[in-house]
Amino acid sequence: MLMAMRSGLLTLQKVDDRLQANRRVLSVEQILQHQISNAMPVLGQCGSGGTIPIFRGTAQTLLMVSSYSLSEGARGMPRVLVFQVVPGDQGVRLIVNESLYYGPASTAPFCLNARPLPPPPGPQSFVLADRLAYCRFVYEAADPESPRPKGWTSNWGQQLLPYAVRVDMTPLVPDPAHLPLLPVTARIPVTRDPLVIYNDSW
Repeated sequence: MLMAMRSGLLTLQKVDDRLQANRRVLSVEQILQHQISNAMPVLGQCGSGGTIPIFRGTAQTLLMVSSYSLSEGARGMPRVLVFQVVPGDQGVRLIVNESLYYGPASTAPFCLNARPLPPPPGPQSFVLADRLAYCRFVYEAADPESPRPKGWTSNWGQQLLPYAVRVDMTPLVPDPAHLPLLPVTARIPVTRDPLVIYNDSW
């Protein structure tokens, strides 16, 4: 009877571990979708050249301001997000650091000469995905004169926000017993130009 109970408990533990792993995969995809899709067209300090639109990205880093945070969801204050692909114990990992956005000066510590300046990983870094074979960001440029986007690029420093951001990633060791960590494409519906002053009066 004890052996039967032990076998049943082990099976239950394996099923629970599988469910938890699958939930983590779905959670990562939802977090990336929410944070990137809620990008804000704001200005920030980036070096000694005054203020510029803050949405700067490379294949390994992404600096942006979002209205969606891990701690408060869509109900909190805007956050400066710094996504990074960093070495892990096995393969690479995707982390994000959040800090409060209170104006252009709040982006200065994370930006230098119009390029992201990622902070070193620390206790405040949130690990979105670990044990990845690779992870990279690519950005889809929008065409103002056409409803169709122009194409994908691995660097973003333009004035307007990209049409979409894709996070390409794959696990280091694929496990057919769990949900695969698939690439995430987040559409950015914001088309406002942060350098243009809009007249909201009728």
